[in-house]
Amino acid sequence: MAEKQKDMDIQRDIVKPLKQILGKYPIVAVTGPRQSGKTTLLRHSFPEFEYVNLENPDSRIFAAEDPNNFLKRYSSKVILDEIQRVPSLFSYIQTHVDEGRAMGQYILSGSQNFHLMQNITQSLAGRVAIFRLFPFDNQELSRNSLLNDSYVHCMVKGFYPAIYDRDIASRTFYSNYIQNYIQRDVTELIAIKDLRLFQNFLALCATRAGQILNINALAGECGVSQPTAKSWLSALENSYITFQLQPYYENFSKRVIKSPKLYFYDTGLLCYLLKLNNPDQLLLHPFKGSLFENMMVAEYVKRMYHTDQVEDVWYWRDSGGHEVDLIVQHGDVLEIVEFKATETIMPDLFKGLTYFETISKKINLKKMLVYAGNELQQRSVAEVLPWKDFGK
Repeated sequence: MAEKQKDMDIQRDIVKPLKQILGKYPIVAVTGPRQSGKTTLLRHSFPEFEYVNLENPDSRIFAAEDPNNFLKRYSSKVILDEIQRVPSLFSYIQTHVDEGRAMGQYILSGSQNFHLMQNITQSLAGRVAIFRLFPFDNQELSRNSLLNDSYVHCMVKGFYPAIYDRDIASRTFYSNYIQNYIQRDVTELIAIKDLRLFQNFLALCATRAGQILNINALAGECGVSQPTAKSWLSALENSYITFQLQPYYENFSKRVIKSPKLYFYDTGLLCYLLKLNNPDQLLLHPFKGSLFENMMVAEYVKRMYHTDQVEDVWYWRDSGGHEVDLIVQHGDVLEIVEFKATETIMPDLFKGLTYFETISKKINLKKMLVYAGNELQQRSVAEVLPWKDFGK
């Protein structure tokens, strides 16, 4: 299927749960990585709300120096973008919504997520519903005929809206994204004396995507202390660049690995860091399996947040190498998923799923294999899904 440039706005799935919750909380906050489309989403999806960008010096000075009159001027149905730029405003908003007791008064957003969430936690706990907007997920792209049939093409291209909306080359976008991200986000969170060393750390994290995280080995290879590596990794997580998947373990096995796995939210950024600039490179790359796993785990996480159906998710591995890539708790049913970067389904691809079923003795177990092909297949041992159908 040939890709085409989409002139109209792509409808984001998060809009529906956002609108449903507006009447139940006085404040809704939308966070997520830079350039994930937060401002575009809010301005286009909520035209009945007045929009105020606190990056604007006049608005920022007004809010900081005269917060009471600022909130009188913008008393209801207002989007306050980049609100972390005026931290003192949060306490005044708290007083305002407590006195007014009206629902759906404010929508807050910001690109510095750590400071935004810190102020929300300190001043607005219990008054705000929090949503996370990530780059496009596969279903959003597919619905707008923008999802390529080749998973390697999608993986290298990435999922940030600007790449699709403005037809920006991926290499150009991610080069600028990393520079702006380091300058504007990381340096605000932590003191970094050597930006080149941090860039090296970020690249080393990319080589560990989809793998067990060993923070000591990562720190040693980068040439920094373990506390520094932890601090830098925390900054990456707070900025929604990377995330960790925690292990699932119960008493049915004493040999379970208890360290988390490291993932990137966007595979375009991941491939850029690995210097994988075209799909042909990726097909022959030794990390292909880990990158495919990263893409699919990130897809599931994005879909959870975009549909506001957040669930407990884990991975499982024991010291003998048996593994399940993703485990999801759906009520009484435990869903176990394996991701395989192949278009040919062979019997040994199911061995991780069947081993977990045997050793766990779980009754309500749903087994699923997600593969790199495009055809739905029926197998008795597990449900087999093409990569494009995962997360529907």
